[in-house]
Amino acid sequence: MGHFFFFYSFLCVVLLISECFCSSFEHHLCSPTEASALLQFKQHFEIISYPNSLCPIHFPRTKSWNESRDCCIWNGVTCDMLTGRVIALDLSCSQLWGSIHPNSSLFQLHHLHTLNLAYNNFNYSSIPHNIGQLTNLRHLNLSESGFDGQIPTEISYLSNLVSLDLSGYELQLDERTFETMLHNFTNLELLSLSQVNITSPIPMNMSSSLRYVDLGFTNLRGVVPESLFLLPNLENLKLGVNLLLKGVLPKIPLSNTLLELDISLTGISGSIPDSIGTLSSLNILNLELCQLSGSIPDSIGNLTQITELILSTNHFTGHIPSTISKLKHLTRLDLSSNSLSGEIPNVFSNLQELRYLHLYDNRFIGSFPSTILNLTHLESLALSTNSLSGPLPANKASILQKLTQLDLSDNSLNGTIPSWVFNLPLASSLWLHNNQFSGLPDEIKTNPTLEYLYLSNNQLSGSLHQSLANLTNLSTLDLSTNNITGDAGTNITFPRLQVLQLSCCELKDFPYFLRNVKTLEVLDMSKNKIRGQIPNWFSSMRWDSLEFLNLSHNSLTGHLPQFHYHSLEYLDLKFNSLQGPLPSSICNMSSLNILDLSRNNFSNSIPSCLGNMASLTVLDLRRNNFTGSLPSLCAQSTLLRTIVLNGNRFEGTVPMSLLKCDGLQVLDVGNNAINDTFPAWLGTLQELQVLILKSNKFHGPISTRKKFYFPRLRIFDLSQNEFSGSLPAEVFRNFKAMIKLDDREEGEIKYMSQYLNGHSIYEDSVRLVIKGQYMDLERISTIMTVIDLSNNHFEGVIPKTLKDLSSLWLLNLSHNNLKGDIPMELGQLNMLDALDLSWNRLTGKIPQELTE
Repeated sequence: MGHFFFFYSFLCVVLLISECFCSSFEHHLCSPTEASALLQFKQHFEIISYPNSLCPIHFPRTKSWNESRDCCIWNGVTCDMLTGRVIALDLSCSQLWGSIHPNSSLFQLHHLHTLNLAYNNFNYSSIPHNIGQLTNLRHLNLSESGFDGQIPTEISYLSNLVSLDLSGYELQLDERTFETMLHNFTNLELLSLSQVNITSPIPMNMSSSLRYVDLGFTNLRGVVPESLFLLPNLENLKLGVNLLLKGVLPKIPLSNTLLELDISLTGISGSIPDSIGTLSSLNILNLELCQLSGSIPDSIGNLTQITELILSTNHFTGHIPSTISKLKHLTRLDLSSNSLSGEIPNVFSNLQELRYLHLYDNRFIGSFPSTILNLTHLESLALSTNSLSGPLPANKASILQKLTQLDLSDNSLNGTIPSWVFNLPLASSLWLHNNQFSGLPDEIKTNPTLEYLYLSNNQLSGSLHQSLANLTNLSTLDLSTNNITGDAGTNITFPRLQVLQLSCCELKDFPYFLRNVKTLEVLDMSKNKIRGQIPNWFSSMRWDSLEFLNLSHNSLTGHLPQFHYHSLEYLDLKFNSLQGPLPSSICNMSSLNILDLSRNNFSNSIPSCLGNMASLTVLDLRRNNFTGSLPSLCAQSTLLRTIVLNGNRFEGTVPMSLLKCDGLQVLDVGNNAINDTFPAWLGTLQELQVLILKSNKFHGPISTRKKFYFPRLRIFDLSQNEFSGSLPAEVFRNFKAMIKLDDREEGEIKYMSQYLNGHSIYEDSVRLVIKGQYMDLERISTIMTVIDLSNNHFEGVIPKTLKDLSSLWLLNLSHNNLKGDIPMELGQLNMLDALDLSWNRLTGKIPQELTE
C-alpha cells in the first residue's frame, strides 16, 4: 500500500510539472517582440534548393516558423531559458535566397550571442552596417553565403567576439578596418577570412587568445610579423596562396601548441630552422611552392605526430634525412619539384600509414627503392623526372593492394616491366613513359581497374603485345615513340578505348585491330611509315565520338576518302602525298576546329562550302596545288584565327569576306598568283599579327588616303611583288605593336598556338628570309617583329619614322629603288638583329650610329 501511495504521489508531481511546462509554452517563453522580428526576417527570403557541397545536409529551418508555436522551439533558434531572450540563431545551410535589408529586423535581436548564416545565398548583397549593433555577439559566421562588397567598418564594434568566420570569394576588407578589428577583438580565438580580398599587410596587434587563424587566399602582402608565429595559444595558422606575402620562419622555437602550419604558395623564403623540431604536436606542415632553400633539417624527425608533410616546389637541396623514418603517422609525404639528390634512402619501412608518396622532379639517382613496395596503405606513388636507373623489382608488389596511381616516367629505368605493375588490383593510372623499358611481361592478368596506360618513349619493339588485350577497361593507351611495327593479331578489342596514341612508331599499315574498336575519341598515328591509300574500311568506320585524328608525316597516297567522322574537331594530314580534289564531305564535319592538309599534292579549287564552316579556327592548306580564286572564307563564320594558303596557285583578289574574321591573327597567302592592290582594309582587323603577301602579283602603292590601322601587326612581309611608290611615314607610325612589346618584358617567350581542350595542338609557323637565307620558323614567338619589303619597286627616301619601331628585329628594304642617305635615326633600333638595304640607290656615308 505504501509503495502504491509513493508511486501515486510521484505521478501527481510529474503531472504538475508537465502542466507547468504546458502552461509555459501556452504563454510563450519567447519575447513577442523578438518573435515578430524573426518572422519579419523570414519574409524577406525565398527557400530555393541549390547544391552546396560544403553543407552536410540542407535543412530549410525557417520553413516551419509560425506564430502558433513558441519561437524558442523554432528550428535554429535558441533562447535563454530564464529571460526568454533569443541568444543564438543558426540558419546555416537553410537554402535562404535574398538580401538582408540595411534595417533588417535581425538587428533588433540585441541579446544574440551566436549568429550563423553560413552557406546560404544572399544574392551578392552587402553585409549591412547595422551588424555593429549586435554588440553582445561572441560567435559570428557569415561564410560562403554570397555576400559582396566591402566588409563594413562597424563590424569592428563587436568587441566581444570569440569566433569570426567571413570566408568567401566576393568580400573585400580595407586595411584600416582590418587593423581596427584585430585591435578591438581582444578575446578572439577563431579568425577565418579565407578568400576575402584584403590586399594589405598583416597587422601586428593580434589577440593573444587566437587559436585558429585562416588568412589564406586573401592577397595579403608585406612581411609576416614574427609575432604571428609565436602566439602562445595558436593551434592552426593558414596563410596559403598569398603570393606577395614575404618573410622567414623564425629560428626561435614556435609555440608547441601548433597543430597545423600552412604557408603554401607564398613568398616566404630562407631555410627551415632546426627549431621546427620543437613542434611536437604538429599534424600538418604545408610549405608547398614557397621560396625556401637549404637542406631539410634532421630535426624534422622530431615531428612524431605529423600526418602530412608537404615541402614540394621549393629549392631544397641535399639528401632526404634518415630521421624521416620516425614519422610513423605520416599519410602524405610530398618532396617533389626540388633539387634533392643522392639515392632515395630505405626509410619507408616504418611509414606504414603512408598513402601518398611524391618524390618526382628531383635529382635522385640509383635504383628503385624496394622498401616502398611494402607500404600496405599506399594509394599514389610518383617518382617521375629523376635519374633512377636499373630494372624494377620483380614479384614484390603483391602487398600494394590500394595503389591507384603509379608514376615512374622520365627516368632511366630499363629491362622488362614486371607483371605486378599491370596487375595492381586498384590501379587506374600507370605512367611509365620516357624510360628505357625494352619489354612487357609475357602475361598481363585481366585488370578491370586500369584505365590510363602511358608507355611512350621507351624501347618496346615488335607487334602490339597481345597480353594488353586483357586490360579490358583501358580508356587511354599511349605507345608512341617506340619500335612497334604493327598488330599482334585480330583478338584485341579494347571495348572502352577512347584515346590511342601510336605516333613515332614503325607502323607500316593501319593496325587491323582498329576494326574492333568502336569508342575512339582520339587517334594519333602520325610520324610512322604507313604507305599507300587510306583503306576503305578505315574511312568507313563509324566512330561517332572521334574528335581528334592525326595521320600526318606518313607516306599516304591517293585521294582523300569520304570520312564519316561527324564529331571531328581536329584533322591533321600534313606531310603526306595525298592528291586530287578536296571532297566536299569535309564540310559535313560541323564541329571541325582545326584543319591541316598542308604539304600534300591536293589540286583543283577549294569547295566553296569551306567558307561556311562555323567552328573552323585554323585552316592550313600551304604547299599544295590548289587553283582558282581564294575562297570566300568567313562568309558564315567569324572564328577563323589562322589562314595559311601559302605555296599554291591561287589567282584573283583577296576576298572582302575576310573582314568578318574578327579574331584573325595570321593571314599567309604568299607564293601564289594573286593579282591585286594592297588590301589596306585588312588593317581594321584588330587581332591581326602576321600578314604575308610575298611572291604574288600585288601592285601599286601601299599608301592610302584612309587611316592605316594594323594595331597589332608584328610580321609584315610584302616581298617579291610589284608594289611601287614611296614608303609613307604614316604607315610605320601605326605599327603600335612594333613600338613596344609587353611580352618581352615578362621574361618568358611565348608562342602563337591554338588550343583544344586545354592543350596546344597547333603552332603557327612561317617562312622568312633572314640574312639572305630562307628559314622555316616552326614556331612564331610573340616577340618576333619583322618588316620585309624587299624585291619591289619602292622609291623615294627611307622614312625616319622607322626609328620608332623600337622592338623591330628584322628590316629588309633591299632590291628597290630607294635613294638618298641612310637615316642615322635607324641607329635607335636597339633590338635590330638583321638590316638589309642592299640593291638600292642610296648615297652618302653609312651612319656611325648603326655600329651601336
